[in-house]
Amino acid sequence: MQLVVGRIGRAHGIKGEVSVEVRTDEPELRLAPGAVLATDPAATGPLTIATGRVHSGRLMLRFEGVADRTAAEALRNTLLIAEVDPEQTPEDPEEFYDHQLIDLDVVTVDGREVGRIAEISHLPYQDLLIVRRPDGTEVLIPFVGEIVPEIDLEEQRAVIDPPPGLLDEADAEVATSGDATDDGATDADATDDGATSGDDADGV
Repeated sequence: MQLVVGRIGRAHGIKGEVSVEVRTDEPELRLAPGAVLATDPAATGPLTIATGRVHSGRLMLRFEGVADRTAAEALRNTLLIAEVDPEQTPEDPEEFYDHQLIDLDVVTVDGREVGRIAEISHLPYQDLLIVRRPDGTEVLIPFVGEIVPEIDLEEQRAVIDPPPGLLDEADAEVATSGDATDDGATDADATDDGATSGDDADGV
């Protein structure tokens, strides 16, 4: 199975280095020096990673045969694709690969249907489930244990416990109005304390 693990961004410096938008939770494995990656467009690759480092929170890669800024800029927006065994699973039972999550039905803890997972967005601070609703709109669900308490691969569903306003802005307005009567402390801060404890999807 071929899956996107990154997207090449801007050239960095004059020696062929590029920034990379990481789309995997295992960059040390999928985007390590020596890795050979297919590309989209295919004519750009395959690309072999020569070196890698983190600079200001972003992954910087240099590829074999890409020796200057001009060659690096020519790679901009190229997708990096890894070959992955579809039967492979993460060692941690609470971690999931993107291809395991795509197309899962999403329901709330009280059984309300929300939509279906269309994509996983890997951000520096957390992962987001991009859920497409039946009407074609999309909603972004932070992939953290407090909000996504259950992933059931056998039943092909993800169960969410959304805070007020995540799915419906009207709920947020009601919640805000109610919070104004107390001491100002709201439960919204509990939606993500940064501890995902294995709830992150692996974007291989």
